[in-house]
Amino acid sequence: MAFSEVVGHRTQVRLISSAVDRESLPPTLLFVGPAGVGKRLVATALAQAFNCTARVRSASSRDSFPVDGCGQCSACIRIARGSHPDVPMVEPRVLRMESEDPRTIPHDVDRVREVLREVMYRPFEGRRRVIVFNDADRLTNAAQSALLKMLEEPPDSLQCVLITARPDMLLPTVRSRCPRFTFGQLGTVEVWDALVRVHGYDKSKAQTAAASAGGSLGRALLLVSEELDVAQDAAIELLRKVAEATDTTGRLQAATVFFPKNVKKTKYVSAARVMRQKLSEHLRVLGSVLRDMTAVGSGADKNTLANVGLRDKLVPLVAKFEPPRCVNAGRIVDEALKATERNVNPKVVADWLVCQL
Repeated sequence: MAFSEVVGHRTQVRLISSAVDRESLPPTLLFVGPAGVGKRLVATALAQAFNCTARVRSASSRDSFPVDGCGQCSACIRIARGSHPDVPMVEPRVLRMESEDPRTIPHDVDRVREVLREVMYRPFEGRRRVIVFNDADRLTNAAQSALLKMLEEPPDSLQCVLITARPDMLLPTVRSRCPRFTFGQLGTVEVWDALVRVHGYDKSKAQTAAASAGGSLGRALLLVSEELDVAQDAAIELLRKVAEATDTTGRLQAATVFFPKNVKKTKYVSAARVMRQKLSEHLRVLGSVLRDMTAVGSGADKNTLANVGLRDKLVPLVAKFEPPRCVNAGRIVDEALKATERNVNPKVVADWLVCQL
């Protein structure tokens, strides 16, 4: 993932590339922004720009980068795979127990100290050691304190990058020593273009995923998989059952069709976290469907719809969900999404949602 392959964030990436070229990049950086917008990819591209054995240089222009990794040499390939000895990626530890809350799972302080000992030596083979702390907000206070000494007196051959969506969780002494680069949400067109051009997805499906992803390419890649069809069907069925329900019991039954099923934990996360993630995906698609229903109810052209293939299924619902109700329903979905991201029990969120629609 060279700088030239990063989706969006051209200003930030060009500044970083220029600083690498001038050898004026601060030794510690803080990459801040929502999940899935490309912060980690930029950190990977930075490591490649430092250690590429066939650096690419461009003439100065608004659309080029002064220096970039080639993305094809052995060093670039190993950095992208996470196997380069001079570019350690420090991740939060994996879940040990099903009951653990993934948002509270920290990096192992011993792992942090081990990496810090290693980076005090010169690089094994590259020009620069680049140590990346992913989800740095999950560093415990003890780990952050261990990190402080290195931040205060970094070796000349070291570049450190802290990546976080929650910078307020870092100690003020850590934040103050790390110049910040802020990465905002991507545009819908940027996400769509990446899905089609880079990842080879169908244009129509990519359009739906991009519209539902909230500016996150990472989230769009999850949505554009086979889960997108499941989430669309769940959204349509939810709205149909809510429209038909005559009492609270009927509405709560509607929640069961929307609630993700057959959820299993993975190697890295618990079933509870997977459930929250899938419910979040369903809610984003539901919000996209509601926006399309508003457009259909207002007589908009079908080409303006995010879920073009669902138009025939949306038309019967529009009579029961007129534009004002759709707009209010969209607000309710946003509230449900925020609750899910705050770690509220997914079933409680789904039950509240159907009672409010």
